[in-house]
Amino acid sequence: MTQFRVVTVTLNPALDMTGDLDELKAGTVNLIQSSNLNPGGKGVNVAKVLAELGAEVTVTGFMGVENQHPFTQLFEQKGIHDGFVRVAGTSRTNVKLVEESGRVTDLNFPGVTVSKNDVLKLEQTLKTLSKTHDVFAITGSLPSGISPEKLASWIVMLHEQGKKVFFDSSNAALAAGLKASPWLVKPNDEELSQWAGKHLSEVPELLQAGKTLGQTGIDNVVISRGAKGVLWLKYGVWYASQPPEMKVVSTVGAGDTLVAGMCWAELNQWDRETTLSFATALSALAVTQVNVGVEDIAQVEALRREVNVKKLKEQG
Repeated sequence: MTQFRVVTVTLNPALDMTGDLDELKAGTVNLIQSSNLNPGGKGVNVAKVLAELGAEVTVTGFMGVENQHPFTQLFEQKGIHDGFVRVAGTSRTNVKLVEESGRVTDLNFPGVTVSKNDVLKLEQTLKTLSKTHDVFAITGSLPSGISPEKLASWIVMLHEQGKKVFFDSSNAALAAGLKASPWLVKPNDEELSQWAGKHLSEVPELLQAGKTLGQTGIDNVVISRGAKGVLWLKYGVWYASQPPEMKVVSTVGAGDTLVAGMCWAELNQWDRETTLSFATALSALAVTQVNVGVEDIAQVEALRREVNVKKLKEQG
């Protein structure tokens, strides 16, 4: 079993249309200055970064058969194994409007509707892949036809087989998945606040909420905080990272890039300081570009040396 083999699961992939404009003005015509259309969805983004880093990646999930070409083209270009279950209809298109200030407005459209037969096909695919893979990244939202409970049952199945599941979602899917003991979870501060039922902004509040999650059987709690860096709880010990100030072009895919960085570090069995500095640098560089991906690994290594990583004192 190869050391660098990973499965990413994208239940609701999307074509990401990104448009740049000076300032978004609601209720009127807005002129887009530049745009691009890329195959995405959180798991697809994670897969692309991991493939560019050097992992052997298999992608699976549900894909609308009517607009699959941009995805299959990407997979062929990056040497990614295509294990998607094809379903009737088109995968969704998400529109991301990026203003000069750096503010991003997301317009996320509904995806495909999956049938019970589609669900059974994906479940069988996961069972088959689990025979040859130890690391799974399950990320993103749910299409119509998949309940949060069904998602959680897949995490439980993989967990019981000793697989390392990296999990990143939101809303009801996040709440259900957290109860299924994934190996690593990566909520951002807003998602963690939603889970906790109260606004969390200060570090002590985030640490307390993360500690509560860690006590449920989750080995790694990674809290992303944008420009404020990352908090990481593993085996009861917190580490924090702070990237240098970056010129933000787009925050699209930065969280997915962080997940990919943590996954790549685990595949390489790096120590905690190296892991966190690398994943933070990778994510920080992601905000300086429009497309998700590793444009220059030398840039990542150079930036990694500028990331401040420290072990936090014992929390009460």
